[in-house]
Amino acid sequence: MARIVVTGGAGFLGSHLCERLVDRGDQVVCIDNLRTGRVANIEHLFANKLFTFVDHDVSNYIWVPGDVDGVMHLASPASPVDFDKIPIQILKVGSLGTHNCLGLAKAKGARFHLNSTSEVYGDPLVHPQPETYWGNVNPIGPRSMYDEAKRFAEAITMAYRRHHGVDVRIVRTFNTYGPRMRPDDGRVVSTFIIQALQNRPISVFGQGQQTRSFCYVDDQIEGQLRLFDGDYQEPVNIGNEAEFTIRELAEAVIEITNSSSELDFRPLPQDDPMQRRPDLTVARRELGWEPTIALREGVTRTAEHFAEVLGL
Repeated sequence: MARIVVTGGAGFLGSHLCERLVDRGDQVVCIDNLRTGRVANIEHLFANKLFTFVDHDVSNYIWVPGDVDGVMHLASPASPVDFDKIPIQILKVGSLGTHNCLGLAKAKGARFHLNSTSEVYGDPLVHPQPETYWGNVNPIGPRSMYDEAKRFAEAITMAYRRHHGVDVRIVRTFNTYGPRMRPDDGRVVSTFIIQALQNRPISVFGQGQQTRSFCYVDDQIEGQLRLFDGDYQEPVNIGNEAEFTIRELAEAVIEITNSSSELDFRPLPQDDPMQRRPDLTVARRELGWEPTIALREGVTRTAEHFAEVLGL
């Protein structure tokens, strides 16, 4: 049994991580200020003696009494709708929040795990993207608060490893989706599914030829736990190599949900990456991990969840 602090634990990805940790017998201290997380994501864990919830903003000083074996830092608004609404908070949680979490890990002699993102690659000029690629990011663009917050978070994580000897892990997630996503979060999978379930037009930016690689949440959590439990201390891509155009995703969602929706083409946002696919060589070699859930199966599960949420 380990005692693990999970920041952002009431969010989409964090809640699934808390659930898996508790299921395997670890004690979990979930820290979340509920700015984008939801109590509904974790309330099924409240009765479990292994689970504790703390309402706190990690951009402020963090202290957890008692022993701590791991700090898994997932706190960060990550949805496009948040970029316009709370850009300063996103920058603060990526910088001050990561610093505070690293300070806790250092003080407790705990392993530190950073949930970074494929957004550190920006609009990539190398395809697929290996961990050795330094990226193509616009530092002052409309998405920069998220991209640069994560790039800084990686930099300070490695500085704590080199200067303080903190045992660190860095995962770069690629377009994770699944149950518990916010219905209004602006991410492409949740947006398309909600629109399709309501038979509304599907909002496709540009001509839908930009590509993404979608990783179902169960695969993502399995990959992250293998990284956390292992010995590898360099960044690792966790995602799915199957690459789809946004138009292909929209058409698949319409078919899976048996929707009457039609495609609604809209102007392409500034700095929207034109392609995104992980090179999983390191994940396979170091973690023995690769995704197992195909897009259609994952979208079907996610659509069933949203249908229940919408009362359909």
